[in-house]
Formats: sequence, C-alpha cells, structure tokens
Amino acid sequence: MAKKQRKTSDKASAKKKRKKQVADPNGMAFVKASFNNVLVSVTDANGNVLSWSSSGKEGFKGSRKNTPYAAQLSAETAAKAAYEMGLRKVEVFVKGPGSGREAAVRALATSGLEVLSIKDRTPIPHNGCRPPKRRRV
Repeated sequence: MAKKQRKTSDKASAKKKRKKQVADPNGMAFVKASFNNVLVSVTDANGNVLSWSSSGKEGFKGSRKNTPYAAQLSAETAAKAAYEMGLRKVEVFVKGPGSGREAAVRALATSGLEVLSIKDRTPIPHNGCRPPKRRRV
C-alpha cells in the first residue's frame, strides 16, 4: 500500500516558533507547597502564566516530591524559562504547609530574578470545617 505524502504549503514551512517576550519586566511567582508536591508558576504582571514547574515534572516520585531539594529544582526551572522571556523582578506568593517553601523562594532569587516581596497566602480556617482525626503512628 502506498503512503500518502502530505503537501506543505509555503506558509507552513515559513513558520518558526518564536520565543515569547514580555513587555514589562515585573511579574509574580506563585509557590504552592502541599504535603505531597510543590508547584511553582511564574506569571507576568497581568497574571498570564509564562512558565511553570513541579516536583513531579522534575522527575521526583512519591515522598521525594515534597523535599526542599525538589522544590529548589522546580523553582529554578520555572525561573530560568521566565528569565529568558524577559522577566527580571517578581513578587512571590507562597501557599501551603509543605517543606519546600523557603527553598523555592531562595531558588527563585538565585536564578537571576529579583524578589521584590514575599507574601504568605496560606488559607487558614476561621473555625470552618471539622479537621480530620489526628494520626496515630
């Protein structure tokens, strides 16, 4: 059976993937550190996501995903991608009780982004739902 050949038009071959560039060098970085994983997303000033990473995306599995080292690697990956797009200064918003909070913020600062402020956005119940029973180990 003969294979069908796809014809490429001049427009399709002329298209090249261009690197995204941000007009404003200011942005925001959101770190969500849960007990199981760490998610880092870097956005521009309007809130449009430029880059993101997580401990699972970096190749960690199971209980190693919630380590500070995994959070550091995922923050570095997201920050480098955003830096290449022209982002230079970020406000950091941290959420969650995980162990990789400080490591992620430190990694954002060392990867070339200037950290303007750090805000804790961890949700705290004002006597809302009843919490689960305490673990007995």
